[in-house]
Amino acid sequence: MVKPTQDAKFGDFQANCAMPLAKQRGTNPRTLADEIVGKLDLADLCQPPEVAGPGFINIRLKDDWLVEQTNRNVADSRLGVAPAAKPKRIVIDYSAPNVAKPMHVGHLRSTVLGNALYRVAKFLGHHVLGDNHIGDWGTQFGMILFGYKNFLDHTAFERNAVGELARQYRLVSQLSGFHDAKGEHPKAETRLAQLQIDLNAAETNKPANDKSAEKTLKKLRTDVSDVREQIASLKKQIEVVESSPPLKALADAHPQIAELARLETAKLHGGDEENTRLWNQFVPQCLAAIQGIYDRLDIRFDLTCGESFYNPMLADVVAEFQAKGLASESDGAICVFIPGNSAPFLIRKRDGAFTYATSDLATIRYRVNDLQADTMLYVVDTRQSEHFRLLFETAKLWGYGDRELVHVNFGTILGKDGKPYKTRSGDTIGLESLLDAAVAKARQIVNENDDGKPEGRELSDAERAAVAETVGIGAIKYADLRHNRESDYVYDEDKMLATNGDTATYMQYAYARVAGIFRRGGINRETLRSGGGRVVFTHPSERALSLQLLRFSEALDGVLAENRPNILTDYLFATANSFSTFYQECIVLKEPDEAIRTSRLLLCDLTARVIAAGLDLLGMKTCEQM
Repeated sequence: MVKPTQDAKFGDFQANCAMPLAKQRGTNPRTLADEIVGKLDLADLCQPPEVAGPGFINIRLKDDWLVEQTNRNVADSRLGVAPAAKPKRIVIDYSAPNVAKPMHVGHLRSTVLGNALYRVAKFLGHHVLGDNHIGDWGTQFGMILFGYKNFLDHTAFERNAVGELARQYRLVSQLSGFHDAKGEHPKAETRLAQLQIDLNAAETNKPANDKSAEKTLKKLRTDVSDVREQIASLKKQIEVVESSPPLKALADAHPQIAELARLETAKLHGGDEENTRLWNQFVPQCLAAIQGIYDRLDIRFDLTCGESFYNPMLADVVAEFQAKGLASESDGAICVFIPGNSAPFLIRKRDGAFTYATSDLATIRYRVNDLQADTMLYVVDTRQSEHFRLLFETAKLWGYGDRELVHVNFGTILGKDGKPYKTRSGDTIGLESLLDAAVAKARQIVNENDDGKPEGRELSDAERAAVAETVGIGAIKYADLRHNRESDYVYDEDKMLATNGDTATYMQYAYARVAGIFRRGGINRETLRSGGGRVVFTHPSERALSLQLLRFSEALDGVLAENRPNILTDYLFATANSFSTFYQECIVLKEPDEAIRTSRLLLCDLTARVIAAGLDLLGMKTCEQM
């Protein structure tokens, strides 16, 4: 309950623990705060604590202690961040695309959130494994196999195999959805008609001031609205196919396409020679395309263990649950019934097929037994919360209750219309095209800024392209990471590339500004650090900046404690602002006193190193010139 103060006049930190403690004890909070202060021994690093207001305890660090710590960090490659005293073995499960189709905007959050947590945990000294649990074995491959055998464009496949396989997936999915919609549409119309009758009757017969009746009416109106939306969606699926003669002809020729695609999946899982050969051909091609995106985003993994890796283990998982009496048969399926939960956790279907649940349980066992994991983080969107709740409860029953299992959930990327971010035609936006657009926008900004410099342009075309890539990719990542991960956010290129405000571009400019100071002064930063100079305080903004730089370790601890990278983005933004204030109020290169000039240059250098290190831990790069 010791937090940084919002206003420096109250000191550096403030504790408000006396108020809730006093309420528990039935005593005066200010008297209790005085009692706490009387027993505090902080003389080695703090001035005497003060009690303010109703019982706040204000703490101010000693200047000589701050100076000592800052000078220690000047020469410290870890910037004052000590490695974990008791390192954990952590597996972080993130990104996890289905390899049968190109990565899209929906994969962005898991990928950048997971990678930021991976980098921070590793820097803090934990034994970390990043695992990309790719989807390389499910029903999507049955769709691709059916499409490949029936609809393949050989020329397109030779030119771009992954693109053509993705087209097959979309086509089979669309035709399957068309037939499902045709069957579901009349049922939905019948449901709507009945709901409308019920709603009309409820409105006609509603008693006055009856809360129960009002609640029923509200639910009926919601149900009517939901079914209308469902009908609109079904109509759209039907109309898209029926308005296209080629699609309609394919749909008519393949009325059982969904079942036939499932049979292709079953054949693959059963070891069919042709399907296995095609699978072995397709997967490396798909992985290579995905790796191109990862390389561009500077995303790293230690393992890529997909669903196919765990497939041989699934029968044994089910057998073990049955042998231990943890699973039982229900209507032909094998289920785990969790105490206090009405829905069972299905680990084998009636037809003998295994489920995602079975694969996830096999994954936990492998990560504990083979990887010796203490902690497993699953960076997966909020919509999967119920699945992970049941998975973790089932794992506890199975004997893994001593391991830390965490669902690091996150919200959705929205368009400016407040709906999930898609193209104007309603298609999901490809991740590569998203990156290209942000880099192109960044290039425009870089060109305008460089052309507008008083002495004329400073960057070559190659340097401009490199800066644009760094700024564009950084903008996308930072815009995602700066939000509370559980919140939805609106994707807005203009805002995320702004050179002021809480953006990666603002942080990168802060770093480039410091680099510019040393470039103009002809000063080598490494030589400066080893030159024997020391940081001294001659102005309040020097002290404020030093204190902010010392909080770097605190910010990183907060990221890992809550699995929230936005704690680090908040810290970096505050650091850049603190540096901006310092630079406005303190002369640096033209300071006549050599000792003060050296001190301020050391603070500039330390600021740049902290910003660069923080951005790197978030997966972003910096530029010496922008």
